[in-house]
Amino acid sequence: MTAASGDESLVAQQTTGEDRVHMVATQLSEPRTANWIADEADWSHEPTTRVLQRLVDDGVVRCDDSGPHATYYPEYRRQAIQEAMAIRDSGQSAEAVTETLTELKSRVRAWEAEFDVDSPTQLRATIADDDLDPEAEQRRAEIAREWAHTQRRIRIVGFALREWEFLAPTTDDPAATG
Repeated sequence: MTAASGDESLVAQQTTGEDRVHMVATQLSEPRTANWIADEADWSHEPTTRVLQRLVDDGVVRCDDSGPHATYYPEYRRQAIQEAMAIRDSGQSAEAVTETLTELKSRVRAWEAEFDVDSPTQLRATIADDDLDPEAEQRRAEIAREWAHTQRRIRIVGFALREWEFLAPTTDDPAATG
């Protein structure tokens, strides 16, 4: 796993292989093979594949088997809704969450102005086009990654604000009313 070596044994001792596969698969930032996930989860391939199939069946992760090896990645819509619910349940006011959204959007506007581009993809393209030193190239690549992440956060925080009332925790038990 990617944790510090002392943490690895603690995680392995306190979680099951299935737990570790679930943690790895739901935290992926890009599609990965079952072998890669098994290595990260420190578990064997066969049970990892079975757990991944259950996660696919449950709608937690998706599987793309169009390439030479099937790859797995989180179900981003489900993840986004869960993140929006966590924002709503955090105890922050709508005003505080709005402030966070404003800060995120301000960060994007600053990058647009600094690099005279409209997207992380365009920023990445400047690495190839411009005569940059390696430090500047690395900085642009890092900002492009952060920019893409920030755009995703903007969509999720914006969704949480648009659906603030709908996402409000409720004590109603839907099973009791029916």
